[in-house]
Amino acid sequence: MRAIIILLVVISLANTTSAQKGHPAKQPVSANVNTLFAAHEDFQPSFISRLKVPAGFKVTIAASGLGKPRMMAIGANNNLYITRRDVGDVLLLQNRDANGKYTSLKTVIAQFKGVHGITIHDGWLYLCATKKLARGKLNADGTVGKLDTLINDLPDGGQHDNRTIAFGPDGKLYLTVGSDCNDCKETNPEHATMLQMNADGTKRIIYARGLRNTLGFDWHPQTKELWGMDHGTDWRGDEIPPEELNKIIKDGDYGWPLVYGKQTTDPTREDPVGSTKEAYAKTTQPAVMMFPAHAAPIDFKFLGKADKADFPASYHEDALVTWHGSWNRKDPQGFKVQRIRFVNGQPTEAIDFLTGFYNPAAKTRFGRPAGLAIAPDGTIFISDDAGGAIYAVQPATSTAKN
Repeated sequence: MRAIIILLVVISLANTTSAQKGHPAKQPVSANVNTLFAAHEDFQPSFISRLKVPAGFKVTIAASGLGKPRMMAIGANNNLYITRRDVGDVLLLQNRDANGKYTSLKTVIAQFKGVHGITIHDGWLYLCATKKLARGKLNADGTVGKLDTLINDLPDGGQHDNRTIAFGPDGKLYLTVGSDCNDCKETNPEHATMLQMNADGTKRIIYARGLRNTLGFDWHPQTKELWGMDHGTDWRGDEIPPEELNKIIKDGDYGWPLVYGKQTTDPTREDPVGSTKEAYAKTTQPAVMMFPAHAAPIDFKFLGKADKADFPASYHEDALVTWHGSWNRKDPQGFKVQRIRFVNGQPTEAIDFLTGFYNPAAKTRFGRPAGLAIAPDGTIFISDDAGGAIYAVQPATSTAKN
């Protein structure tokens, strides 16, 4: 572990720079920044015994040896599609046996550089990489027809090159674009935003802005309101800024890079031209729930979409979030899946749902939860892009279905 003391100060090099970026921060700010990368343990099937789920649930290995599986989508017959951004392909898992393990694996899309986001809509498989959105028709056997490129001019990747996609209740496609930096003033207005467009990629607009890197998002099953998890800025110390759960509204501004959390101003950043950070903060949307800094939320999905035979009724309004795990704090956070309890459409608490990937005594980890997919029978699939596995969590009384 390394501890770094950083002097965080904005310097105005010339009057013209000041005019473009506003006045520099009034006081220098220092922060202790710790770097601690939990040591990796190579995945072994026996590690399943380390994982813990709530009473009444069971966790099994649906597939392993997959390299770095990332985001997922469920198709017909529990077909499970998985993106691998490092390889640039999409895998298809089929035919779950009586123990819940997939017995068939094939590559259905190859040579799609940086592919990350994935969703299914009206018989089409949609895929998204840093600058490109494409779709292909799903065939009866689960394979995918020729991909048609819908968009090829999304903003450059920079620090956050992963794009995620999903269709809303309105039939529109939503696509997230992270910032291209840690905490800079962006020059492309589509960076640090959520975009909305038609299913064919036309009529693209900025739906919300000031979102540093919102990867996981979904719509509440009853209220149909949009919620998403945002990553806070690095290099501010162990505890700030927090990771955020936001209710994302049309034309909402969520404050990054000047504001975080519940309208808290970043003391290292300059005031906006002609105003102050404090005045600007009042115009932004505050986070609804906050979490430990640097825990790195990846996916976020509500449970209400599934039919959930045998699934506890108390979970039907709730959501799950995958925490990839920190690298820049003394006390590591994340490396687990949590349940976000919702009551009357509002989040009330976070409860551990799948834990055991991280060993705090040894400061080692064998897995990093990434993607989520929820099957119609209520089976929850969780990808692990460090251990190369897909886990299935379901009520202990459930029987795996093909």
